[in-house]
Amino acid sequence: MPIFRNAQFEISIAKSSGLPPPNGAEIAFAGRSNAGKSSAINTLAGHTRLAYVSKTPGRTQLINFFRLNCGAALVDLPGYGYAKVPENIRKQWQGLLENYLRSRENLIGLVLIMDSRHPLTPLDQQMIGWFAPSGRPIHILLTKSDKLSRNQASAARAFVQRELSGMAGQISVQLFSSLKKTGVEEVEAVVSRWLGLEKENPGPKGNEDPGFNALN
Repeated sequence: MPIFRNAQFEISIAKSSGLPPPNGAEIAFAGRSNAGKSSAINTLAGHTRLAYVSKTPGRTQLINFFRLNCGAALVDLPGYGYAKVPENIRKQWQGLLENYLRSRENLIGLVLIMDSRHPLTPLDQQMIGWFAPSGRPIHILLTKSDKLSRNQASAARAFVQRELSGMAGQISVQLFSSLKKTGVEEVEAVVSRWLGLEKENPGPKGNEDPGFNALN
């Protein structure tokens, strides 16, 4: 069974002091506001409302924990970068995100969501900068790829790969579409390897580009 299916909500926290005691491996999902993070989580989980999809970007202010059947937790981090959020709230979110990414001992990997039309914003790079020193893996989902032509999507992926080529051993990149539900098996394969579940990488299917998953 896909590892994200039947995920169950566990707890929401607003401050670092409220983080639950470490209990199993954690996989964090982070992304700029309106990059499609909640939609991606819902698609992976096969659930239309597991992660709240707000019409107002930046509304999700909590870290939400969802327990997976395998015992690990999917951790949905607050969206970042929405300009209309008050400065004091932005600073609170930044502190919460930075503390979690830098110091959570059982966090084994980061799935970083970027809009394929606008990848690697300064805030995306800041997130990478916070997490990369841990040496743990980062998997980038270039979402909303259905809004691009095949050539444009391939170019977006190649751009991210090129920009992050110095971190090829730590970062992997793929295209993803919540609308068309493409790229789901690739995410499953990557996270399964992180968890030691030994799921084979299914590789590209249909009209997807060769080398769809890895940053080589």
